[in-house]
Amino acid sequence: MEKRPHFVRREFPPREVSSVSLALLLAAVLLLNAILYLYLNEFYTSSGHAETDPSLCPFGYFRLGAVKNCSPWLSCEAINREVRKLKCVGEGAVKKVFLSEWKENKVVLSQLTNSELKEDFLHGLKMLKALQSKHVVRLLGYCEQQFTILTEYHPLGSLRGLNETLHIPKYKGMNTWHRRLMLAMDYVSVIRYLHSSPLGTLVMCDSNDLDKVLSQYLLTSDFHILVNDLDALPLVNRSAGRLVKCGHRELRGEFVAPEQRWPYGEEMPFEDDLMPPYDEKTDIWKIPDVSNFFLGHVEGSDIVRLHLFDIHAACKRKDPAERPSAQEVLDTYRKVLTLLIREAAMPGTREML
Repeated sequence: MEKRPHFVRREFPPREVSSVSLALLLAAVLLLNAILYLYLNEFYTSSGHAETDPSLCPFGYFRLGAVKNCSPWLSCEAINREVRKLKCVGEGAVKKVFLSEWKENKVVLSQLTNSELKEDFLHGLKMLKALQSKHVVRLLGYCEQQFTILTEYHPLGSLRGLNETLHIPKYKGMNTWHRRLMLAMDYVSVIRYLHSSPLGTLVMCDSNDLDKVLSQYLLTSDFHILVNDLDALPLVNRSAGRLVKCGHRELRGEFVAPEQRWPYGEEMPFEDDLMPPYDEKTDIWKIPDVSNFFLGHVEGSDIVRLHLFDIHAACKRKDPAERPSAQEVLDTYRKVLTLLIREAAMPGTREML
């Protein structure tokens, strides 16, 4: 006689069903939070290819503070009449910088100090006017006759003071691997913008050591990076066979790219005319060193370095043609940020399950 299969009905305790449902619900919430977090951070860190800032005004105009309307760049007459110097806050080879005031707003007034470098000063002004974007400090006015430039003031100053800023109680919450990686992404975004600017491929030449690089950028109050000094920004034009040289002196040290160093050995004295020119890939060589500074030594920063090892090794290839583009570096940074946020969310999910 054929036996019929015997089915046993098994009832799960209500408590177990409730636990599984709760875990699944919590996992879904975590996943949703992670997706939202990623979306917001992609927006925050200059996602996509749009280089314009919705807060920017049309060419020749600016908006400052809470003012809604755009004002035309201040002329010589307006600067002389309306801008009041408060104190000198810095001086370089080309210009002296003054914290100033315009209509109850703090602003920065830069003035040429060495007449022999007026061409550098005017080149910086030309670049500042042409490159106004979310990556570049905001121009408020200028006076070519008096070699004066007026720009927006950022109280946190240059990136040289980043670590000190992050130890101020108000900003200690920003001192995380995540925020530091976002700053590195901002920096690479600036390099990418310069390499694909409206003027063509520009090379950041004021970058012979880490301290010099950091001095060229400002940290905004909402922890973004702006390039501030554009005096040394030559143009690469491959189709015309035009490459660049960063200055007329010999460059030394591991920070500068190999192609920027004198290639003929110690026995042959340096001659500028014999020094071969190079392209924008010198900026790529320096990215790992600058990013290493940004990442610092906070919890999780070594994990970030591990994930960036391959792309940074590619940046350090001796042959410039084999190095990645700034866009490729930025894409990798974004992927690493996405991966690490996902990994950070997973342990909590597993514990709840």
